[in-house]
Amino acid sequence: MNAAAVTSARQRSWPWWVWLLPLMVAGCLQAASLAWPQGGQPVWWLQILSLSVLCTAAQQAQSAKHAAWLGGVFATTWLAATFWWLFISMHTYGGLPAPLAVIAVLALAAFLGSYYALMLWVWRRWSVPGWQAVWLFAACWTLAELARGTLWTGFPWGAIGYAHVDGPLSVWPRWLGVYGTGAIAAAIAMALVQVTVLAQRKKLSVSLLAAGALLWLGAAWTQQQAKALAGRDPVKVALLQGNIAQDEKFVPGGGMAQALQWYGERLLEAPAALVVAPETALPLLPQQLPNGYLETVTAPYRQPGSASAALVGMPLGNEVQGYSNAVVGWIPGEVPEYRYDKHHLVPFGEFVPPLFQWFVRMMDIPLGDFARASVGQAPMVWHGERWAPNICYEDLFGEELGVRFGDASQAPTVFVNVSNIAWFGDSIAIDQHLQISRMRALEFERPMIRATNTGATAVIDHRGAVTASLPSMTQAVLLADVQGRDGLTPFARWVSQWGLWPLWLFCIALIAWSAKQRKKS
Repeated sequence: MNAAAVTSARQRSWPWWVWLLPLMVAGCLQAASLAWPQGGQPVWWLQILSLSVLCTAAQQAQSAKHAAWLGGVFATTWLAATFWWLFISMHTYGGLPAPLAVIAVLALAAFLGSYYALMLWVWRRWSVPGWQAVWLFAACWTLAELARGTLWTGFPWGAIGYAHVDGPLSVWPRWLGVYGTGAIAAAIAMALVQVTVLAQRKKLSVSLLAAGALLWLGAAWTQQQAKALAGRDPVKVALLQGNIAQDEKFVPGGGMAQALQWYGERLLEAPAALVVAPETALPLLPQQLPNGYLETVTAPYRQPGSASAALVGMPLGNEVQGYSNAVVGWIPGEVPEYRYDKHHLVPFGEFVPPLFQWFVRMMDIPLGDFARASVGQAPMVWHGERWAPNICYEDLFGEELGVRFGDASQAPTVFVNVSNIAWFGDSIAIDQHLQISRMRALEFERPMIRATNTGATAVIDHRGAVTASLPSMTQAVLLADVQGRDGLTPFARWVSQWGLWPLWLFCIALIAWSAKQRKKS
């Protein structure tokens, strides 16, 4: 298609400002598609339809600048509607005045949304209506997602691939991960908009659709073959959910005493082969605990010949060595105990970024400056399984979990997530985090067990399906079986070797090719 035809295709468009309200509504709907408020399940088709509204607006934009503004409005609305619950942690529990907390959430959404605005500028600058526009949009959108997930420590919460843990695109995470799955979803959204242009190229359209169908069938077949592989013997696990209120959790004589009593009693019962307590279940450093407390509650797991082991979240360290957010494991007859230290820390919650000490001083958040541990720490070996802990939102970073799969013989057979997102109240954050864990299970075809303070405490199998769970905001113990898995998915193989660089390079190369083609036309 020549330049004149491209210009003609865009002349029949509305003023860019007419799209502002529809894009804000579509942004909210895309946020809802990641975990629908009623039931917390993702709605894959709603995500694609929501993004197609942005694609329509960008296609009709009169200039690259207008497309960038529209992309920024959509992305800012979508992101603010996705992680609005940050307001709860900053205002309700952090003590930040409500207006400042609102401004902080909107500022973060706008900053992260600027990645998408920039990529919409690139897309509008170099796109040509047709299939080239489809693949260019997928590349631009994926670059924005990658930038959001990696720059400035990364905050990839709400990437569109998480809407596809169910549905037809769920066959792709084992090959391409969450970002590659999101790229396919972005391509479909733009293809819906481009279909009137593609009707002029029926032969090309049919051939590409046929190729896409064959690729999907191949991916689905290999996924089914992997699911059919025999698993290992089931292991009984007990996942503890203490439901300690966040505003009481670090209060001596209040939530702190409640946590020590409730988790201590549950640990002494040793009700399963592996007992898991959530992040900072014991909210004190070992040297601050009552005399003999830790030795008493872990005694059932340290005795040679015992049938149970335990993984417990607690802070470790001192002023000289620094502090860490950790998981400690006790295995019968093994000394010293297993230890996992959190690698990917939460800005402002677990470490203070340079020049932002003033912001943290405005919030009353305890344990706010931890040390960063190394990536790819060894799993805990017990009961024939290799249990690989990750703490809280570390399970957003599949490329970091993937480092552990470099050696197949030492790769995790079960993921263990321990979390405390009571910081965000009884909000949609609980359901969103569950979908994130489900995506990791799909990418690596490994079960994920989750022990949390307030929810969602659950067992997820290697197919990404929740097989057992507790109601959120309740105090209970989840007893369930988990079946570890061996083998490596294609995603695990390439991400363990090269990280996300293949996606970065492929998208950049596609944009460069598109720019060259646009100049020719």
